[in-house]
Amino acid sequence: MTDSTTDRVTVRIDGDGVADVRLNRPDKLNALDLATFRALADTGDALAADASVRAVVLSGEGRSFCAGLDFASFNAMAGERPDGGGRSDRIGDSSSDIVAREPGRITNLGQLAVHVWRELPQPVIAAVAGHALGGGLQIALGADIRIVAPGAKLSILEIRWGLVPDMTGTAALVRLVGDDVAKELTFTGRMVGGEEAVRLGLATRTAEDPRAAALELAGEIAGRSPDAIRAAKRLLNRATDGPDQAGQLLAESRALAALRGSPNQVEAVRSYFEKRPPAFADPRSQED
Repeated sequence: MTDSTTDRVTVRIDGDGVADVRLNRPDKLNALDLATFRALADTGDALAADASVRAVVLSGEGRSFCAGLDFASFNAMAGERPDGGGRSDRIGDSSSDIVAREPGRITNLGQLAVHVWRELPQPVIAAVAGHALGGGLQIALGADIRIVAPGAKLSILEIRWGLVPDMTGTAALVRLVGDDVAKELTFTGRMVGGEEAVRLGLATRTAEDPRAAALELAGEIAGRSPDAIRAAKRLLNRATDGPDQAGQLLAESRALAALRGSPNQVEAVRSYFEKRPPAFADPRSQED
């Protein structure tokens, strides 16, 4: 793979085989839209096919790693259907594209934007500064190692919008922080600083300059046997992946489909933007 620059993701590969991958919407705090999901998935696939790449550093241009889903998407979610049931027509086709299963993959596009980094044979180090919120944090969780700034702000923010972590986040959270902490973070959506993220297991370590630290570590890894590095990642992933990974990812997709555009999900978004307490209806019966 050669160096590449798009309006969503940039890639620079140095002479040692370290790929410096950056989300490239700094004016939007690298918020996620359909084009960004696709760019992340395509970039990961291209790097996987390049045997000269030894390690990957994933970060965000500007002052934040990734602030989560683009606000335009949430504005669309606030448009309730006239009959008050089901998904709003204003959500549009792009939202459906994100949750549709990708051909030949166990993931939908939103999940693939994260899972592609776990699937990548090369080690991936996320360098997190500023915000990593919602889907942005889930992207960081797809990396093998996370180096965060002490002042970084991380959150499983989906609950604010009446949603669930649906980009492989449910499995990653339990794997990294355990069942009870995963539930507390998911149920509350509270902000976690860099130091606490390390204590909880969301992050590997802190650094004042996460990208510089990640590039240094990637350079060290790139100097090791690429065969041994790839074998180690494959074995360690196998040791920690659940026995029904495909089923878990499908359950995430189904949960999102059931929630997105439902009356309570619309109310969560509307009440946030209208700066008022939400008035939720009694929950509907749901099945995975």
